Amino acid sequence: MSDAVFHVPHPVNEPILNYEPGSAEKKSLKQALADLKSTQRDIPMYIGGKHVFTEDKTLIRPPHELAHTLGTHAVGRAEHVRAAIDAALAAKPAWEAMPWQDRAAIFLKAADLLAGPYRAKMNAATMLCQSKNVFQAEIDCVCELVDFWRYNVWFMQEIYKQQPLSVRNTWNRMDWRPLEGFVFALTPFNFTSIAGNLPTAPAMLGNVAVWKPAASQIYSAAVIMEILEEAGLPAGVINLVYVDGPTVGEVVFQHPDFAGLHFTGSTGIFQSLWKTIGANIAKYKTYPRIVGETGGKDFVVAHPSANPKAVAVALSRGAFEFQGQKCSAASRAYIPKSLWPKVQEYLLDDLRNMKMGNPEDFTNFFNAVIDAKAFDKISGYIAAAKQSDKVKIIAGGNYDKSQGYYIEPTVIESSDPRYITMCEEIFGPVLTVYVYEDAQFAETLDLVNTSSPYALTGAIFSQDRAALALADHKLRHAAGNYYINDKPTGAVVGQQPFGGGRASGTNDKAGSMLNMYRWLSPRTIKENFVPPVDFRYPFMQEA
Repeated sequence: MSDAVFHVPHPVNEPILNYEPGSAEKKSLKQALADLKSTQRDIPMYIGGKHVFTEDKTLIRPPHELAHTLGTHAVGRAEHVRAAIDAALAAKPAWEAMPWQDRAAIFLKAADLLAGPYRAKMNAATMLCQSKNVFQAEIDCVCELVDFWRYNVWFMQEIYKQQPLSVRNTWNRMDWRPLEGFVFALTPFNFTSIAGNLPTAPAMLGNVAVWKPAASQIYSAAVIMEILEEAGLPAGVINLVYVDGPTVGEVVFQHPDFAGLHFTGSTGIFQSLWKTIGANIAKYKTYPRIVGETGGKDFVVAHPSANPKAVAVALSRGAFEFQGQKCSAASRAYIPKSLWPKVQEYLLDDLRNMKMGNPEDFTNFFNAVIDAKAFDKISGYIAAAKQSDKVKIIAGGNYDKSQGYYIEPTVIESSDPRYITMCEEIFGPVLTVYVYEDAQFAETLDLVNTSSPYALTGAIFSQDRAALALADHKLRHAAGNYYINDKPTGAVVGQQPFGGGRASGTNDKAGSMLNMYRWLSPRTIKENFVPPVDFRYPFMQEA
């Protein structure tokens, strides 16, 4: 054991590779795509360091190429969830006792493995199973996850350094303990980085986790576990199970050692889980931490002074990158009447130049939505819009699932600022635009603030500083991540901590120290060097 005080490397954001023609990274990625497509993998669960296969299996197919099978994954049952909890609790004493710098080293090594030898494989897995183009995969499953692991290690160090004041004869200390019990990580399909961060952020602080990923993200989740195993993560610290939601919930939320929920997903599911935890609160040894990032109905507001080209690009990128399947995606826009003709012209020109198809063709900007359920939901909104006299579809509006779950990028112009697609989260490539009178800018800001229960991200475009100040004031609680003259997507770890309030979640800011605090249970220690030996105080003397 060393007596030194260690300092971890100062993190910097992982550079995004360009994948230009002839580049080494493009060649490596294309080979990884070919390798994964040429082999059908049988993906196990990871429980207590063992790779657990089952007789019951589910096929894994790319959303953009339904005729191809990438492989299968095991389908677990309640007994596997119980085994995962048992494995986590068995691993906890040794993991919690491990020196923090050794825990840090595991995740720093995982970051370097992902940025290096696993980069192509992780990108390929995310492109194939989640239908992301290469840029969307690169910024997500490589750069952001690398950033989470490096920055969270730094945040851990900075938290541990925070200690209370001491006075003469007393030494005050803060012991930053992990939670008692296990953390349940419930992760979404749309960001491999979020799926990797939700179990690992608590784990690096000495917690143990049971991790259930979305079924449509299992293919890339398994690559994360490969990396963590190679990095030296001890068996049982993180246990990956593929079990349906009701079954896993029945086991996890009844368990007395349930200590925390780390969640990203729908608002409805999060609210249901919160109710279940509340109903079971007397069963738990501790009050569980509940951390969740849920839905969004993210806005772009343009002031008459805005640059119309910048607004159009923010809409085309913000609404349609990764098919709008981002909780931060621009899904409602408020454009002044004087600006709309130019914005519309530029936006429609962008859409005409967006190619849609298989992400293996690097010239495609736009790919498929994730699955049949998403396809049916999104296309349902479009079909209803075609029948409404309150809106008109000015771009896209077509969809087809004969070969893959393809929905054209669709723009709806609405005369009703509270039409359903201006208020409800769609989670797909549908942008609704409301054109307002230039003189109604202040009133439009009030409309933005009250049209949706969500408050995740939003953007304001203006060259008028007074207008920006007014928007900042009126929209202060309308978005947890607020962008000025930029699209409302693309938060970077360490730069723009991510999360929102209202129906969008607990706003615990993934990618910041704030999130890490939630997985700690501090203990204050006071040591008195020379304790008193007489109960009497000076005030008790009269002379």
